[in-house]
Amino acid sequence: MLDRKFVRENPEKVKENIKKKFQEEKLGLVDDVIALDEKVRKLKLEGDELRKERNSKSDEIGLLFKEKKVEEANTLKEKVKEINEKLVSIEEEETKLNEEITAKMMMIPNMIAPDVPIGKNDEENVDEAHFGEPKVFDYEIPYHADIMASFDGIDKDSAGKVSGTGFYYLMGDIARLHSAVLAYARDFMIDKGFTYCIPPFMIHGDAVNGVMSFEEKENMMYKIEGEDLYLIGTSEHSMIAKFKDQILKESDLPITMTSYSPCFRKEIGSHGIEERGVYRIHQFEKQEMIVICKPEDSEAWYDKMWNFSVELFRSLNIPVRKLVCCSGDLADLKYRSCDIEAWSPRQQKYFEVCSCSNLTDAQARRLSIKYKKENGEKEYAHTLNNTVIAPPRMLIAFLENNYQEDGSILIPKVLRPYMGGKEKIEKK
Repeated sequence: MLDRKFVRENPEKVKENIKKKFQEEKLGLVDDVIALDEKVRKLKLEGDELRKERNSKSDEIGLLFKEKKVEEANTLKEKVKEINEKLVSIEEEETKLNEEITAKMMMIPNMIAPDVPIGKNDEENVDEAHFGEPKVFDYEIPYHADIMASFDGIDKDSAGKVSGTGFYYLMGDIARLHSAVLAYARDFMIDKGFTYCIPPFMIHGDAVNGVMSFEEKENMMYKIEGEDLYLIGTSEHSMIAKFKDQILKESDLPITMTSYSPCFRKEIGSHGIEERGVYRIHQFEKQEMIVICKPEDSEAWYDKMWNFSVELFRSLNIPVRKLVCCSGDLADLKYRSCDIEAWSPRQQKYFEVCSCSNLTDAQARRLSIKYKKENGEKEYAHTLNNTVIAPPRMLIAFLENNYQEDGSILIPKVLRPYMGGKEKIEKK
Protein backbone atom coordinates (compact mmCIF):
# COMPACT_ATOMS: atom_id res chain seq x y z
CA MET A 1 0.00 0.00 0.00
CA LEU A 2 1.28 3.45 -0.91
CA ASP A 3 1.63 6.41 1.44
CA ARG A 4 -1.56 8.51 1.28
CA LYS A 5 0.48 11.73 1.27
CA PHE A 6 2.51 10.43 -1.69
CA VAL A 7 -0.69 9.77 -3.64
CA ARG A 8 -2.04 13.22 -2.78
CA GLU A 9 1.16 14.99 -3.85
CA ASN A 10 1.99 12.78 -6.86
CA PRO A 11 -1.31 11.76 -8.50
CA GLU A 12 0.09 11.75 -12.05
CA LYS A 13 3.06 9.56 -11.07
CA VAL A 14 0.70 7.10 -9.42
CA LYS A 15 -1.58 7.07 -12.48
CA GLU A 16 1.38 6.57 -14.82
CA ASN A 17 2.48 3.63 -12.68
CA ILE A 18 -1.01 2.12 -12.96
CA LYS A 19 -0.85 2.52 -16.74
CA LYS A 20 2.53 0.76 -16.84
CA LYS A 21 0.87 -2.19 -15.13
CA PHE A 22 -1.97 -2.13 -17.70
CA GLN A 23 -4.61 -1.62 -15.01
CA GLU A 24 -6.39 1.42 -16.44
CA GLU A 25 -9.59 0.38 -14.66
CA LYS A 26 -7.90 1.47 -11.41
CA LEU A 27 -7.09 5.04 -12.51
CA GLY A 28 -10.27 6.39 -10.91
CA LEU A 29 -9.11 5.12 -7.53
CA VAL A 30 -6.46 7.85 -7.39
CA ASP A 31 -9.00 10.66 -7.79
CA ASP A 32 -11.35 8.93 -5.34
CA VAL A 33 -8.62 8.74 -2.70
CA ILE A 34 -7.65 12.39 -3.16
CA ALA A 35 -11.29 13.56 -2.93
CA LEU A 36 -11.97 11.46 0.17
CA ASP A 37 -8.69 12.56 1.74
CA GLU A 38 -9.67 16.20 1.27
CA LYS A 39 -12.94 15.56 3.11
CA VAL A 40 -11.04 13.86 5.94
CA ARG A 41 -8.63 16.76 6.27
CA LYS A 42 -11.51 19.27 6.35
CA LEU A 43 -13.23 17.23 9.04
CA LYS A 44 -9.99 17.07 11.00
CA LEU A 45 -9.61 20.86 10.85
CA GLU A 46 -13.22 21.31 11.91
CA GLY A 47 -12.68 18.87 14.76
CA ASP A 48 -9.50 20.64 15.89
CA GLU A 49 -11.33 23.99 15.97
CA LEU A 50 -14.20 22.50 17.97
CA ARG A 51 -11.75 20.97 20.48
CA LYS A 52 -10.07 24.36 20.93
CA GLU A 53 -13.49 25.94 21.47
CA ARG A 54 -14.46 23.20 23.94
CA ASN A 55 -11.24 23.64 25.91
CA SER A 56 -11.72 27.41 26.03
CA LYS A 57 -15.32 27.08 27.19
CA SER A 58 -14.35 24.47 29.79
CA ASP A 59 -11.81 26.89 31.27
CA GLU A 60 -14.45 29.63 31.24
CA ILE A 61 -16.96 27.35 33.00
CA GLY A 62 -14.46 26.79 35.80
CA LEU A 63 -14.01 30.51 36.30
CA LEU A 64 -17.78 31.15 36.28
CA PHE A 65 -18.35 28.55 38.98
CA LYS A 66 -15.61 30.14 41.09
CA GLU A 67 -17.38 33.49 40.68
CA LYS A 68 -20.70 31.82 41.69
CA LYS A 69 -22.20 32.55 38.24
CA VAL A 70 -23.91 29.18 38.13
CA GLU A 71 -26.56 30.01 35.53
CA GLU A 72 -23.99 31.30 33.01
CA ALA A 73 -21.78 28.30 33.71
CA ASN A 74 -24.66 25.85 33.09
CA THR A 75 -25.49 27.64 29.81
CA LEU A 76 -21.90 27.14 28.67
CA LYS A 77 -22.01 23.49 29.77
CA GLU A 78 -24.91 22.93 27.37
CA LYS A 79 -22.84 24.44 24.56
CA VAL A 80 -19.92 22.15 25.46
CA LYS A 81 -22.33 19.21 25.35
CA GLU A 82 -23.41 20.27 21.84
CA ILE A 83 -19.75 20.52 20.79
CA ASN A 84 -19.05 17.00 22.13
CA GLU A 85 -22.03 15.60 20.23
CA LYS A 86 -20.81 17.28 17.06
CA LEU A 87 -17.28 15.94 17.64
CA VAL A 88 -18.63 12.40 17.99
CA SER A 89 -20.44 12.81 14.67
CA ILE A 90 -17.28 14.22 12.99
CA GLU A 91 -15.07 11.43 14.37
CA GLU A 92 -17.51 8.77 13.20
CA GLU A 93 -17.58 10.28 9.71
CA GLU A 94 -13.78 10.58 9.73
CA THR A 95 -13.42 6.90 10.68
CA LYS A 96 -15.86 5.86 7.95
CA LEU A 97 -14.02 7.91 5.30
CA ASN A 98 -10.60 6.62 6.42
CA GLU A 99 -11.82 3.03 6.10
CA GLU A 100 -13.08 3.81 2.61
CA ILE A 101 -9.73 5.38 1.70
CA THR A 102 -7.81 2.38 3.04
CA ALA A 103 -9.96 -0.03 1.01
CA LYS A 104 -9.24 1.96 -2.17
CA MET A 105 -5.56 2.44 -1.34
CA MET A 106 -5.16 -1.32 -0.97
CA MET A 107 -6.25 -1.74 -4.59
CA ILE A 108 -3.73 0.80 -5.95
CA PRO A 109 -0.55 -1.07 -6.98
CA ASN A 110 2.84 -0.37 -5.42
CA MET A 111 5.21 1.84 -7.42
CA ILE A 112 7.45 -0.31 -9.61
CA ALA A 113 11.21 0.13 -9.94
CA PRO A 114 12.29 2.60 -12.67
CA ASP A 115 14.16 -0.11 -14.60
CA VAL A 116 11.35 -2.70 -14.63
CA PRO A 117 10.69 -3.64 -18.29
CA ILE A 118 7.26 -2.59 -19.51
CA GLY A 119 5.11 -5.46 -20.75
CA LYS A 120 1.57 -6.78 -20.48
CA ASN A 121 2.17 -10.30 -19.16
CA ASP A 122 4.73 -13.04 -18.48
CA GLU A 123 5.30 -13.53 -22.22
CA GLU A 124 7.15 -10.19 -22.16
CA ASN A 125 9.46 -11.00 -19.25
CA VAL A 126 13.14 -10.44 -20.03
CA ASP A 127 15.76 -13.20 -20.18
CA GLU A 128 18.69 -11.55 -18.37
CA ALA A 129 21.31 -14.16 -17.42
CA HIS A 130 22.11 -17.87 -17.73
CA PHE A 131 24.00 -20.05 -15.23
CA GLY A 132 25.26 -23.45 -16.32
CA GLU A 133 25.20 -25.05 -19.75
CA PRO A 134 21.75 -26.41 -20.73
CA LYS A 135 21.98 -30.17 -21.05
CA VAL A 136 21.08 -31.97 -24.26
CA PHE A 137 21.23 -35.74 -23.83
CA ASP A 138 21.67 -38.25 -26.66
CA TYR A 139 19.01 -40.44 -25.06
CA GLU A 140 15.34 -39.81 -24.36
CA ILE A 141 14.28 -38.16 -21.08
CA PRO A 142 10.83 -39.46 -20.06
CA TYR A 143 8.02 -37.28 -18.72
CA HIS A 144 8.67 -36.52 -15.05
CA ALA A 145 5.60 -38.40 -13.80
CA ASP A 146 6.80 -41.47 -15.76
CA ILE A 147 10.26 -41.17 -14.18
CA MET A 148 8.64 -41.10 -10.74
CA ALA A 149 6.38 -44.00 -11.63
CA SER A 150 9.39 -46.08 -12.75
CA PHE A 151 10.54 -46.00 -9.10
CA ASP A 152 7.01 -46.71 -7.80
CA GLY A 153 7.31 -43.19 -6.47
CA ILE A 154 3.98 -41.52 -7.36
CA ASP A 155 0.30 -42.38 -7.20
CA LYS A 156 -2.05 -39.70 -8.53
CA ASP A 157 -4.90 -42.10 -9.25
CA SER A 158 -5.39 -42.98 -5.59
CA ALA A 159 -4.92 -39.33 -4.60
CA GLY A 160 -7.59 -38.38 -7.11
CA LYS A 161 -10.04 -40.76 -5.44
CA VAL A 162 -9.13 -39.52 -1.96
CA SER A 163 -8.70 -35.79 -2.60
CA GLY A 164 -9.36 -34.98 -6.27
CA THR A 165 -7.30 -33.55 -9.12
CA GLY A 166 -4.21 -31.62 -8.06
CA PHE A 167 -3.08 -33.98 -5.28
CA TYR A 168 -0.59 -36.86 -5.15
CA TYR A 169 1.04 -39.60 -3.10
CA LEU A 170 4.86 -39.69 -3.19
CA MET A 171 6.49 -42.92 -2.07
CA GLY A 172 9.79 -44.72 -1.62
CA ASP A 173 12.96 -43.17 -3.00
CA ILE A 174 11.03 -40.33 -4.67
CA ALA A 175 9.43 -39.37 -1.37
CA ARG A 176 12.83 -39.61 0.31
CA LEU A 177 14.36 -37.45 -2.43
CA HIS A 178 11.56 -34.91 -1.88
CA SER A 179 12.41 -34.70 1.84
CA ALA A 180 16.15 -34.67 1.14
CA VAL A 181 16.06 -31.57 -1.06
CA LEU A 182 13.97 -29.74 1.56
CA ALA A 183 16.47 -30.67 4.30
CA TYR A 184 19.40 -29.66 2.10
CA ALA A 185 17.71 -26.34 1.26
CA ARG A 186 17.06 -25.70 4.96
CA ASP A 187 20.73 -26.23 5.87
CA PHE A 188 21.89 -24.26 2.83
CA MET A 189 20.00 -21.19 4.09
CA ILE A 190 21.06 -21.70 7.70
CA ASP A 191 24.66 -21.69 6.45
CA LYS A 192 23.88 -18.32 4.80
CA GLY A 193 22.99 -16.92 8.24
CA PHE A 194 19.21 -17.27 8.06
CA THR A 195 17.21 -18.34 11.13
CA TYR A 196 15.17 -21.50 10.60
CA CYS A 197 11.46 -21.31 11.43
CA ILE A 198 8.36 -23.48 11.12
CA PRO A 199 5.42 -21.04 11.02
CA PRO A 200 1.64 -21.44 11.45
CA PHE A 201 0.04 -22.98 8.38
CA MET A 202 -3.21 -21.01 8.86
CA ILE A 203 -3.57 -17.24 9.32
CA HIS A 204 -6.34 -14.72 10.02
CA GLY A 205 -7.98 -12.65 7.28
CA ASP A 206 -6.33 -9.38 8.33
CA ALA A 207 -2.92 -11.05 7.97
CA VAL A 208 -3.89 -12.28 4.48
CA ASN A 209 -4.95 -8.76 3.47
CA GLY A 210 -1.64 -7.49 4.80
CA VAL A 211 0.56 -9.73 2.68
CA MET A 212 -1.29 -9.85 -0.66
CA SER A 213 -3.76 -8.05 -2.90
CA PHE A 214 -7.48 -8.86 -2.87
CA GLU A 215 -7.21 -10.43 -6.33
CA GLU A 216 -4.38 -12.76 -5.26
CA LYS A 217 -6.34 -13.71 -2.14
CA GLU A 218 -9.40 -14.63 -4.19
CA ASN A 219 -7.39 -16.67 -6.70
CA MET A 220 -5.12 -18.46 -4.24
CA MET A 221 -6.37 -18.85 -0.69
CA TYR A 222 -8.48 -21.63 0.79
CA LYS A 223 -10.69 -20.36 3.62
CA ILE A 224 -11.62 -22.53 6.60
CA GLU A 225 -15.41 -22.67 6.66
CA GLY A 226 -16.98 -20.89 9.64
CA GLU A 227 -13.67 -19.46 10.90
CA ASP A 228 -11.51 -16.43 10.23
CA LEU A 229 -8.65 -18.64 9.07
CA TYR A 230 -7.00 -19.25 5.70
CA LEU A 231 -4.56 -21.99 4.65
CA ILE A 232 -1.29 -20.36 3.62
CA GLY A 233 -0.25 -20.39 -0.03
CA THR A 234 3.39 -19.91 0.97
CA SER A 235 5.10 -19.52 4.34
CA GLU A 236 6.00 -15.93 3.38
CA HIS A 237 2.41 -15.11 4.40
CA SER A 238 2.74 -16.14 8.04
CA MET A 239 6.43 -15.23 8.24
CA ILE A 240 5.92 -11.58 7.28
CA ALA A 241 2.69 -11.38 9.31
CA LYS A 242 4.71 -12.52 12.37
CA PHE A 243 5.88 -8.90 12.68
CA LYS A 244 2.40 -7.33 12.36
CA ASP A 245 1.91 -4.19 14.49
CA GLN A 246 5.50 -4.32 15.75
CA ILE A 247 8.06 -1.54 16.11
CA LEU A 248 11.43 -3.20 15.57
CA LYS A 249 14.80 -1.97 16.75
CA GLU A 250 17.05 -0.61 14.03
CA SER A 251 19.89 -2.65 15.53
CA ASP A 252 17.87 -5.86 14.97
CA LEU A 253 17.67 -5.30 11.21
CA PRO A 254 18.01 -7.07 8.89
CA ILE A 255 15.85 -9.96 10.04
CA THR A 256 16.64 -12.96 7.83
CA MET A 257 14.58 -16.12 8.17
CA THR A 258 14.09 -19.35 6.25
CA SER A 259 10.92 -21.34 6.78
CA TYR A 260 9.43 -24.71 5.96
CA SER A 261 5.72 -25.21 5.33
CA PRO A 262 3.16 -27.08 3.30
CA CYS A 263 1.42 -24.73 0.86
CA PHE A 264 -2.16 -24.78 -0.40
CA ARG A 265 -3.39 -23.00 -3.53
CA LYS A 266 -6.71 -22.91 -5.36
CA GLU A 267 -4.85 -21.95 -8.57
CA ILE A 268 -7.84 -20.01 -9.96
CA GLY A 269 -6.82 -18.07 -13.06
CA SER A 270 -3.63 -20.10 -13.48
CA HIS A 271 -2.70 -22.30 -16.42
CA GLY A 272 -4.68 -25.16 -14.93
CA ILE A 273 -4.14 -28.16 -12.71
CA GLU A 274 -2.27 -31.03 -14.35
CA GLU A 275 -3.86 -34.45 -14.49
CA ARG A 276 -0.61 -36.48 -14.67
CA GLY A 277 2.25 -34.32 -13.52
CA VAL A 278 3.14 -32.33 -10.41
CA TYR A 279 4.05 -28.97 -11.95
CA ARG A 280 0.88 -27.13 -10.88
CA ILE A 281 -0.98 -28.66 -7.97
CA HIS A 282 -3.16 -27.72 -4.98
CA GLN A 283 -0.73 -28.89 -2.29
CA PHE A 284 3.05 -28.87 -2.07
CA GLU A 285 5.90 -28.25 0.37
CA LYS A 286 8.35 -25.42 0.27
CA GLN A 287 11.42 -23.88 1.84
CA GLU A 288 11.14 -20.07 1.75
CA MET A 289 13.39 -17.14 2.62
CA ILE A 290 12.24 -13.73 3.86
CA VAL A 291 14.10 -10.55 4.78
CA ILE A 292 12.91 -7.51 6.73
CA CYS A 293 15.37 -4.67 6.43
CA LYS A 294 15.95 -0.91 6.27
CA PRO A 295 14.78 0.74 3.02
CA GLU A 296 18.31 1.59 1.91
CA ASP A 297 19.33 -2.09 2.13
CA SER A 298 16.46 -3.81 0.29
CA GLU A 299 17.90 -3.68 -3.22
CA ALA A 300 21.18 -5.22 -2.08
CA TRP A 301 19.23 -7.99 -0.31
CA TYR A 302 17.17 -8.59 -3.44
CA ASP A 303 20.36 -9.32 -5.41
CA LYS A 304 21.71 -11.57 -2.64
CA MET A 305 18.49 -13.56 -2.48
CA TRP A 306 18.10 -14.46 -6.13
CA ASN A 307 21.80 -15.30 -6.27
CA PHE A 308 21.26 -17.78 -3.41
CA SER A 309 18.73 -19.56 -5.66
CA VAL A 310 21.23 -19.76 -8.50
CA GLU A 311 23.92 -21.15 -6.22
CA LEU A 312 21.58 -23.74 -4.73
CA PHE A 313 20.31 -25.09 -8.05
CA ARG A 314 23.78 -25.17 -9.58
CA SER A 315 24.95 -27.27 -6.62
CA LEU A 316 22.32 -29.82 -7.68
CA ASN A 317 23.59 -29.97 -11.31
CA ILE A 318 20.64 -27.92 -12.60
CA PRO A 319 21.26 -25.13 -15.15
CA VAL A 320 19.14 -22.04 -14.50
CA ARG A 321 18.41 -18.61 -15.89
CA LYS A 322 17.23 -15.32 -14.39
CA LEU A 323 14.06 -13.92 -15.94
CA VAL A 324 13.16 -10.31 -15.05
CA CYS A 325 9.42 -9.85 -14.56
CA CYS A 326 7.84 -7.10 -16.65
CA SER A 327 5.41 -4.52 -15.27
CA GLY A 328 2.26 -6.42 -16.21
CA ASP A 329 3.51 -9.62 -14.57
CA LEU A 330 4.19 -7.97 -11.20
CA ALA A 331 1.66 -8.59 -8.43
CA ASP A 332 0.28 -5.35 -7.02
CA LEU A 333 2.54 -5.24 -3.95
CA LYS A 334 5.80 -5.86 -5.83
CA TYR A 335 8.40 -3.18 -6.58
CA ARG A 336 10.44 -5.61 -8.66
CA SER A 337 10.58 -9.37 -9.11
CA CYS A 338 12.47 -12.03 -11.01
CA ASP A 339 11.97 -15.71 -11.65
CA ILE A 340 14.74 -18.26 -11.49
CA GLU A 341 13.91 -20.86 -14.11
CA ALA A 342 15.38 -24.35 -14.33
CA TRP A 343 16.34 -26.09 -17.54
CA SER A 344 14.18 -29.00 -18.69
CA PRO A 345 16.25 -31.37 -20.91
CA ARG A 346 13.07 -33.18 -21.95
CA GLN A 347 11.24 -30.04 -23.13
CA GLN A 348 14.41 -28.17 -24.15
CA LYS A 349 13.22 -25.05 -22.35
CA TYR A 350 13.26 -23.35 -18.95
CA PHE A 351 10.45 -23.29 -16.38
CA GLU A 352 9.93 -21.38 -13.13
CA VAL A 353 11.24 -22.85 -9.87
CA CYS A 354 11.84 -19.71 -7.75
CA SER A 355 10.34 -16.24 -7.52
CA CYS A 356 12.26 -13.43 -5.80
CA SER A 357 10.53 -10.15 -4.94
CA ASN A 358 11.23 -6.80 -3.31
CA LEU A 359 7.96 -5.33 -1.99
CA THR A 360 9.58 -2.20 -0.48
CA ASP A 361 7.19 -0.95 2.26
CA ALA A 362 3.93 -2.16 0.65
CA GLN A 363 3.40 -5.09 3.03
CA ALA A 364 4.85 -3.17 5.99
CA ARG A 365 2.24 -0.40 5.59
CA ARG A 366 -0.60 -2.92 5.44
CA LEU A 367 0.70 -4.80 8.49
CA SER A 368 2.13 -1.77 10.34
CA ILE A 369 5.68 -3.09 10.56
CA LYS A 370 8.00 -0.23 11.56
CA TYR A 371 11.44 0.16 13.02
CA LYS A 372 12.74 2.83 15.39
CA LYS A 373 15.83 4.71 14.30
CA GLU A 374 18.55 5.78 16.70
CA ASN A 375 17.22 9.37 16.53
CA GLY A 376 13.80 8.13 17.68
CA GLU A 377 12.04 8.43 14.31
CA LYS A 378 9.88 5.55 13.18
CA GLU A 379 9.89 4.32 9.58
CA TYR A 380 8.26 1.47 7.68
CA ALA A 381 10.58 -1.48 7.03
CA HIS A 382 11.05 -3.12 3.62
CA THR A 383 10.12 -6.78 3.07
CA LEU A 384 11.46 -9.29 0.56
CA ASN A 385 10.80 -12.95 -0.16
CA ASN A 386 12.16 -15.71 -2.37
CA THR A 387 11.60 -19.40 -2.91
CA VAL A 388 14.48 -21.55 -1.71
CA ILE A 389 13.06 -24.81 -3.06
CA ALA A 390 9.52 -25.97 -3.81
CA PRO A 391 9.27 -29.68 -4.42
CA PRO A 392 7.70 -31.57 -6.03
CA ARG A 393 7.98 -28.95 -8.84
CA MET A 394 11.74 -28.62 -8.51
CA LEU A 395 11.96 -32.43 -8.59
CA ILE A 396 11.00 -32.21 -12.26
CA ALA A 397 14.20 -30.30 -12.98
CA PHE A 398 16.22 -32.47 -10.61
CA LEU A 399 15.06 -35.77 -12.09
CA GLU A 400 15.46 -34.67 -15.71
CA ASN A 401 18.93 -33.15 -15.25
CA ASN A 402 20.25 -36.09 -13.24
CA TYR A 403 18.53 -38.83 -15.28
CA GLN A 404 20.90 -41.52 -16.58
CA GLU A 405 20.55 -43.63 -19.72
CA ASP A 406 19.85 -46.77 -17.69
CA GLY A 407 16.93 -45.04 -15.95
CA SER A 408 18.74 -44.38 -12.67
CA ILE A 409 19.00 -40.95 -11.02
CA LEU A 410 22.42 -39.58 -10.09
CA ILE A 411 22.52 -38.01 -6.61
CA PRO A 412 24.79 -34.93 -6.50
CA LYS A 413 27.48 -34.99 -3.82
CA VAL A 414 25.84 -32.28 -1.67
CA LEU A 415 22.61 -34.29 -1.41
CA ARG A 416 24.09 -37.69 -0.59
CA PRO A 417 24.24 -37.14 3.22
CA TYR A 418 20.46 -36.61 3.11
CA MET A 419 19.94 -39.80 1.07
CA GLY A 420 21.78 -42.18 3.38
CA GLY A 421 24.97 -41.87 1.34
CA LYS A 422 23.40 -43.11 -1.90
CA GLU A 423 25.19 -42.05 -5.07
CA LYS A 424 22.17 -42.84 -7.21
CA ILE A 425 18.70 -44.32 -7.02
CA GLU A 426 17.83 -47.22 -9.30
CA LYS A 427 14.69 -48.88 -10.56
CA LYS A 428 13.54 -51.83 -8.51
